[in-house]
Amino acid sequence: MLINKNMKLADVIHHDYTLVPVINRFGIHLGFGNFTIQEVCKEHNISTGFFVIILNAFHDPHYFPKERLQSIRLNILIEYLQKAHTDFLEDKIPEIAFLIEKMPGECLDDRKTYLLIRNFFLEYSTELKNHITKEEERVYPYVLKLEEAFLKGETDADIKKQIQDYPISAYEAEHENVEEKLFDLKNIIIKYLPKPKSDKLCFQILREIFSLEKELNEHARIEDLIIVPKVEAMENALKLKGFGNG
Repeated sequence: MLINKNMKLADVIHHDYTLVPVINRFGIHLGFGNFTIQEVCKEHNISTGFFVIILNAFHDPHYFPKERLQSIRLNILIEYLQKAHTDFLEDKIPEIAFLIEKMPGECLDDRKTYLLIRNFFLEYSTELKNHITKEEERVYPYVLKLEEAFLKGETDADIKKQIQDYPISAYEAEHENVEEKLFDLKNIIIKYLPKPKSDKLCFQILREIFSLEKELNEHARIEDLIIVPKVEAMENALKLKGFGNG
């Protein structure tokens, strides 16, 4: 099912409840009655087109309108990705960590396996936080400043230096695949977990890890397929112009 602006947002959630946290990132919370997507977006001053694209991208893994996304301003994409970062670090990661801490009492008698899973996830959490910090402090500010320079047709010394010393291609080459470790963690639980006392908590942990992995994959697709090519094009255009008048 392709989500469109004329659908009631409540019906969309009935069809795919996993979209609730994605909707929340736009500042939209439960209790929106029978309003359509377009009506809700208008009330919250949100781009309806962008909202619908993001919902469809998360709802259907085969949906990714690259050309339409490339027409959207980078500052809008970055704002959304920053909200996703907050969600990952303040909600998703703490929730999974909390569930893992409950494993010795509710799921496992084998403390060795529990410690392996807990330490593995702690290492992953640190890696993800470092990854996000780098993007928030170094990459995203550059992208926003570059877009502003591109739209004005002029650059300053800082932008010139970064285009020359650390362009987006350098960041892309260093870009860590933070989803791989989540796959490894899932495998430990699925393939090598000793017989649990109860499967309920293990299933819950797996469900949350699958959910986080899906959201991280969509996050990475926006960065790798939309933001990086757009930034490269802007860098090249500014270099061809001799860095403008800055």
